[in-house]
Amino acid sequence: MKAPAASVDDYLAALPADQRAALQALREQIRALVPEAEEAISYGLPTFKLHGNLAHFGGAAGHCAFYPGAVVDAFADRLTGFDTAKGTIRFQPDHPLPPDLIRDIVALRVEGNRERAARKRRR
Repeated sequence: MKAPAASVDDYLAALPADQRAALQALREQIRALVPEAEEAISYGLPTFKLHGNLAHFGGAAGHCAFYPGAVVDAFADRLTGFDTAKGTIRFQPDHPLPPDLIRDIVALRVEGNRERAARKRRR
């Protein structure tokens, strides 16, 4: 079994060039949207954390994936043409997710994580 990557850069470096480029673009979009989020490797995947896991992304045989969690259903009408499952959006490196969709998904995740953190503080 292959050891997990030590950093997001290491994870991306091990991918084929097309996946690396697509996922680096996704990474940069998320970083620009949520500069205060921390990058980490979690569950073996590049992860953004802000009051908990915000989103993961990764490469697999034949596709890239974005894992924003349970918000996928909220965007079903905008995800036609992409393969989805609960918490997962799969895409081809040459057919990335639209930037406005990433923005809206990440904004919803940030809002949810902040609300959850505020509820915990009130307890």
